Amino acid sequence: MDVKIRDEEPSEAGAIEAMTVAVFRGATHGSHTEHFIVNALREAGQLVLSLVAEVDGAIVGHVAVSPVSISDGAEGWYGLGPISVAPDRQGQGIGSQLMKRALAELRRLGAAGCVVLGDPSYYGRFGFKAEPTLVLPDVPPEYFQAIALRGAVPSGRVSYHPAFNAEG
Repeated sequence: MDVKIRDEEPSEAGAIEAMTVAVFRGATHGSHTEHFIVNALREAGQLVLSLVAEVDGAIVGHVAVSPVSISDGAEGWYGLGPISVAPDRQGQGIGSQLMKRALAELRRLGAAGCVVLGDPSYYGRFGFKAEPTLVLPDVPPEYFQAIALRGAVPSGRVSYHPAFNAEG
């Protein structure tokens, strides 16, 4: 299977939305608003990275990366997510390829670091870990993880863009 990881094209927003809906439809985690979040980030011009995984001309995965704010004023930090892989393509390494490419692109852009909300056993494989100095209110701290790409991990409350409150 030849997987191509690349930037999304403007014409692919609908395909990304449909796949994201399918991925999170039955998920017990998540808000079932992930497709609204991606669309709202795109509309707000906050998608620093929007990468797709393509196999045989079809989009089978997507990852969004957007800026986050940290209460201590640290700059250059980003939030990874939502990330999704088509249900019939999960377990084939596509998510890992998206993660590695997103982190490589953040390094290329000179990012200071990245945060993610998700399964510690999955994201830990890419160097993410819970950092007691970074707090995302109202979530279990072990599920909010960070990776420093340059410099030290800051201290403070992390805030995502208001697009993460999108519900329609």
